[in-house]
Amino acid sequence: MTTSDSATTILIHLAGGVALLIWSVRLVRTGAMRAFGSSLRQALQTFTKNRLASFGSGAAVTIVLQSSTATTLLVSSFAGRKLIAPAMALAVLLGANLGTSLAAFVISMDLGWLWGLLLALGVALYLGHEAMDRARNIGRVLVGIGLILLSLIELSTAAAPLAQSPTFRTLLGALGNEPLLAALVAVAATWLTHSSIAVILLIATFAASGLFPPATALTLVIGANLGNALIPVLDQLGAPVAQRRAAVGNLLTRLALALIVLPFVGPLSGWLMALPSPDSRLAIEFHVALNLVGALFFLPFVTPIAALVDRFMPAKETAEATVTPRYLDPNVLDSPTEALACAMREALHLGDRVELMLRDTMTLLEKDELKLSRAIAQADDGVDSIHEAIKLYLVRVSRNELSDEEGRRLLEIITLITNLEHIGDIIDKNLRELAEKKIRKRYAFSPEGLVEIREFHQRVSSGLVLALNVFATRDLALARQLFAEKATMRDAERRATESHFQRLRSGRPESIETSAIHLDIIRDLKRIHGHIASIGYPILESANALRESRLMETKEARRQERDLLVPSPQTGH
Repeated sequence: MTTSDSATTILIHLAGGVALLIWSVRLVRTGAMRAFGSSLRQALQTFTKNRLASFGSGAAVTIVLQSSTATTLLVSSFAGRKLIAPAMALAVLLGANLGTSLAAFVISMDLGWLWGLLLALGVALYLGHEAMDRARNIGRVLVGIGLILLSLIELSTAAAPLAQSPTFRTLLGALGNEPLLAALVAVAATWLTHSSIAVILLIATFAASGLFPPATALTLVIGANLGNALIPVLDQLGAPVAQRRAAVGNLLTRLALALIVLPFVGPLSGWLMALPSPDSRLAIEFHVALNLVGALFFLPFVTPIAALVDRFMPAKETAEATVTPRYLDPNVLDSPTEALACAMREALHLGDRVELMLRDTMTLLEKDELKLSRAIAQADDGVDSIHEAIKLYLVRVSRNELSDEEGRRLLEIITLITNLEHIGDIIDKNLRELAEKKIRKRYAFSPEGLVEIREFHQRVSSGLVLALNVFATRDLALARQLFAEKATMRDAERRATESHFQRLRSGRPESIETSAIHLDIIRDLKRIHGHIASIGYPILESANALRESRLMETKEARRQERDLLVPSPQTGH
């Protein structure tokens, strides 16, 4: 094997070890979130009555999740909804800082012999249980921890030859002479991997292999610690101010800590090397000490720090017309069941908005209020915005491993929001414009015509309520009832059209001038009901009842056509 081949092989093994480490940490985090996510969120809300309890809950939750970023996003969400006081949120994050360093400390212990056992147990649990079962996700956690230990062994093996390379040592030595640059490199690496645990373990492994001196290792740890606080701040740039304050406060404490400690990494490294501890643990132990000192120093001052952040990040006045989703919690995306529940609540909220638009449309047709027409147009913009938010949220949910039941529920939600968005467009682009045309031309419906439109509109509104109930309950009988309403609506449309033409033949002036508008309104309401009926299709399909319902609908349609073609003795037509 040539020197070039040997170097290439080492770098390939090194890259594979780094990739395996990053992936394994993510595997542990997603498994823990799916297995214990709801319990951990409840613990964070329950144990935040005082700063010590908040600090302890933050540390405990982070040790389980293996990610202070996940804890920060959870706490930020609670703070944004005023479920936790700002000072207590900051105390939780100080605990999360210590928790992530303790998690790295435990993993970095000489437990290499455990990786095979953990993988065997994890795979057995994963394959031996139903999809998305808690035991299955615990198996995912065990597999992740086993792979972390295996990746550390691989990194140590691959890094040892590099320590003997003059070129590599010169490169890292130059980095060590620029502590600010070294810290920024660690910040960037942590941001790219979105995992400070992975970066800290990587630094510790390289330091133990002699790739860089202790002072450089400490500098890189400080940078990784700072980068970990930066991740949730950047991830929440578009979030409300109240939601971002806790993460910003945590970033400020870590920045202050970094600025205080960074000038003294040289003396600190010499002092730590003199302690009776293995050289390989230097970076890990320093990481724990750094966050412990930060917690002891800043925990008594969480209230003034939170007040300072609140002062420099005041809540902005938002226009009442601004529409944002209420229930799409990004912190539960790793738990498909909970994420789909959030999407379901948001979809029902969207249904309520469309139902209000439909009611306002009838009011607009009756009372000729142009101001209400503008409100309907704005409401449709809100419907489009929420529809897009739910759709993108579901795309992110679909990247998880979904059970068959979760896949069906996702399809039901997509079907609902798509039809609701189409209904909103018909109301805005068709019915609202027809109403404005009637207002501009100063037309008035005949009393009989207005009653017909009102009755037809009431049928459609009742159908929308039924469709939302079908979606919420997934009741098969209600879904069949919703589908059967299509035939009833066809009959109602036929009767309304016949009645209108009778008034035209009688020469009613109001009917003549509003004829086109009247018929278009009936047609558009019928189109809306078609979208409403479509909401129940996934429920019928899942029970293999859609074909049966279509057959019954076809028979009913043929019967109505036959009644139209063959005069009945009673009517004498």
